[in-house]
Amino acid sequence: MRTKEFLSQLDNERIVAAIAATEARTSGEIRVFVRRGELADDPLLVAQQEFSKLGMQKTEERNGILIFVAPRAQKFAVVGDEGVHQKCGLEFWEKLVATMREHFKRAAFTDALVEAIESAGALLANHFPRQSADRNELPDDIIEG
Repeated sequence: MRTKEFLSQLDNERIVAAIAATEARTSGEIRVFVRRGELADDPLLVAQQEFSKLGMQKTEERNGILIFVAPRAQKFAVVGDEGVHQKCGLEFWEKLVATMREHFKRAAFTDALVEAIESAGALLANHFPRQSADRNELPDDIIEG
């Protein structure tokens, strides 16, 4: 699917609202990145590179999560920083990815992203609850690159 077509099917407001609502309960940070064009490499490796380029490893508690989607290649990946990995375990990531995959198969793209944001947010809120001095360290909008 062409990236432009994928983006036109997303409910940006709903996705950004899900990120904002999630981050209101946690010190964690969640971002969504949509990759334009082809993707020849492993999406997990590319997602890890984007995670670093976006400076997501610089959050105070190392609790950022990036949801990476490459529509043209029909691939996606979810990457969490070291603070998240210490708390969640492999089963969490496998379940999150499986749920997203089912939504993507039905072309329910917004639902895939919102449910992933909400699931990741629940994990973050449990392990990294929001404190009174917390601030939003990263923008909530969808990144296109």
